[in-house]
Amino acid sequence: MALRANVRRPKIVLSLVAASLLFPALAACSKDDGPEPMLDAFLAGWKSGSFANVSFVRASGERVDAAAVATELKALEGQFKDKPPALAKQTPRVEDALAFADVAVSQPVTDKVTWNYTTSVRMTKGKDGWQVIWEPAVVHPKLTKGDELEVRRKSASRAGVLDGKGDEIVKPRPVTVIGVQPRDVTDLDKLVADLAALFKTAKIDAGTSDLAARVKAAKPEAFVEIITLRQEAFSPIEADFRALPGTVTRDEQWLLAPSRTFARAVLGTVGPVTKEIMDSKPGAYAVGDQAGLGGLQRAYDDRLRGAPGLSVVSTRKASDGTRQDTPLYTIEAKAGEALKTTLDPAVQLAAEKALGSVKQRSAMVAIRISDGALLAVANSGDDNLAFTAQVPPGSTFKTVSAYGLLDAGKVTANQVVPCPKFFTVDGRQFKNSNFMELGSVPFHTDFAKSCNTAFASLAPQLGPEGLAAAGSALGLGQAWDLGYPAFSGRVSAGGSPTELAAAVFGQGQTIVSPVAMAGVAAAVARGQWKQPVLLLDPAPAKPAADGPALKQTTLDPLRAMMREVVTVGTATALKDVPGGPVSGKTGTAEYDDNPAHTHAWFIGWQGDIAVAVFVENGVKPSETAVPVTEKFLRAIR
Repeated sequence: MALRANVRRPKIVLSLVAASLLFPALAACSKDDGPEPMLDAFLAGWKSGSFANVSFVRASGERVDAAAVATELKALEGQFKDKPPALAKQTPRVEDALAFADVAVSQPVTDKVTWNYTTSVRMTKGKDGWQVIWEPAVVHPKLTKGDELEVRRKSASRAGVLDGKGDEIVKPRPVTVIGVQPRDVTDLDKLVADLAALFKTAKIDAGTSDLAARVKAAKPEAFVEIITLRQEAFSPIEADFRALPGTVTRDEQWLLAPSRTFARAVLGTVGPVTKEIMDSKPGAYAVGDQAGLGGLQRAYDDRLRGAPGLSVVSTRKASDGTRQDTPLYTIEAKAGEALKTTLDPAVQLAAEKALGSVKQRSAMVAIRISDGALLAVANSGDDNLAFTAQVPPGSTFKTVSAYGLLDAGKVTANQVVPCPKFFTVDGRQFKNSNFMELGSVPFHTDFAKSCNTAFASLAPQLGPEGLAAAGSALGLGQAWDLGYPAFSGRVSAGGSPTELAAAVFGQGQTIVSPVAMAGVAAAVARGQWKQPVLLLDPAPAKPAADGPALKQTTLDPLRAMMREVVTVGTATALKDVPGGPVSGKTGTAEYDDNPAHTHAWFIGWQGDIAVAVFVENGVKPSETAVPVTEKFLRAIR
């Protein structure tokens, strides 16, 4: 009997993956529910961050703990770790003991942007069932160990604001950011004191009260910012500033108007986005973005700033400590679109210079009569009184009342309408400025000399409905759409006889804005009311329709009366202004129960330009509103 030799065979150890590939027949003999349940469990864990029911191996066949996979996944997801994706699987393809499944990934990037791509999940069949082969490429095909997903924001180019000719008003202009570098400061207390003195002398409000604390809290190499100045503001103090130990500067380009005050209240400004703005539009802004901080810049910020772009990258830290990015998904930034306004820089600057002659808050509006274009919207401060003031018009409103009376045939320009010192209505006594008394004079004289009592006596002839109708014919109280908020006025209607008597000369419940009264002057000069125009692009959605043509038989006497105001009435300082005849109406408007507290007004026109000037608490128009108008008209010729 032959003996069989006892041969020792070497022990062979195969990796789990290799064994599955080499012995598919053995795997097929075991109970097989297919890879889909394991795939479902993995995808559920990807979204939840928990893989309690998932078995993993690496591509080498080495088992890997589910908790370790969860940790690695979070690291790979980077900025998306708290933004789980939506996952949609394809039916796995099974090849022997391996399975492959394509997975559509919809990864939220922002509230409005979703990154869609396809990845692949591999699985292997082991003795205990199907297992997911864990590798970074599962999250995205281009990821490797040590990578992280991050989002890089790409700022858009902000557009400017154009004037009526299409030239840039607001455009990039050089500025200097001034600050302190702590490591170079030799005497902090002295530096702060010297800076405060320098800014005070230059009349620059830099706010240095907390500078010492900020410098102490900063790193030695930090740039502790103090203020950003236009070049023309920094140049006069540059030498003195640089002589102080520890001071530093940084040159930048900011979107700015020609001057710090140029149409500031209506245009607004551009600067670092505030927390309030960020909170109002979650996700729309990032810290450090530039945003409109008022006026048109704020109202049209979305249009002007465009749409920022973004890039999803896989990033890793290089040996030198820098980050190396590989773009995976990119949305290009969309440049902003400019605003085209009707403003005329020369006219605007003339208006602002004229307002600079008064100390009180004030506003001026200039309208091109032929087409209603707003050439200047000037304010002496940051408040847009020109558009939003709601104040009594005083005797400038006699233009409206006179229009209504003449148009209705209740009075003629030459009809005698007495102007007594006092006139009483239902026990309330009305008087003229400085207790003026003209006696029995023509209506055109009552208008030129601004007789309140004459108008109060005519109030019943007009009636509250007639007064309101006259205001509406000249644009007051109508629904305007300038593309930016503006108060069109409110005319007293339906009140008592005393209210009507007060309203007819611009007191009582009648309130207006300078732009509304400029529109009145332009309507009389033009012969038709047109809504003022501020924005050409984008054009307002619902501008008010043009008013009906005004009757020539009403316009002729009214225009003559407004010219008489300048030749022999309350605005004679304007009769010799170059550029042609000036017509208009002054106004003194009481705004509380103290007769000494009055606003000053002038409305009128010269050539193709209509104006309204308002001086808050200006008292006498002849000393405030009229001189402002004169300076303006002389400057634009």
